[in-house]
Amino acid sequence: MLVVLGGLPGTGKTTLGKALAVRRSAAYVRVDEIEHALTHHAKLGPEIGAAGYMVAFAVAASNLRLGSLVITDSVNPVPASRQGWQDVARGEAAHLLEIEVICSNVVEHRRRVETRTADIAGFELPSWSSVMGRDYVPWTSPRLVVDTALLTRDEAVAAIEAAINGLSGGVPPTS
Repeated sequence: MLVVLGGLPGTGKTTLGKALAVRRSAAYVRVDEIEHALTHHAKLGPEIGAAGYMVAFAVAASNLRLGSLVITDSVNPVPASRQGWQDVARGEAAHLLEIEVICSNVVEHRRRVETRTADIAGFELPSWSSVMGRDYVPWTSPRLVVDTALLTRDEAVAAIEAAINGLSGGVPPTS
């Protein structure tokens, strides 16, 4: 199964993705880490376009072929990136669970963006103005919406796990 977490920076995608990956012993694919490696370590520069997503799609597909549950973490801001994940799931004959992570409390969302620290060495976190100015096309595809302003981390993880179990025929967590 492919679980795609998308949403603006600071909504809680990484917190939820890491927690899910640990609980479910899943592969975890984070586009920020891939893009950071491409721009800073591979020295491709800041204008890598969709390269990070292309690498993430390939890594996710590889792990799906191994039979792994794959959790992905990316802003996923435009229909093309969302379609890419859909194509990966279809190509690997995997179930797909798309999740849009939001924080409906603007004050809380801003606080998170402005006070968090980077968990990737050398990674520059976006400012609040860049988050709000980001090109983010509203979703039109079916998805689970998780509002982290209304749910604790554990409640959000439980809601996602319930959706995973529903799609996978009720198979309980492995941990």
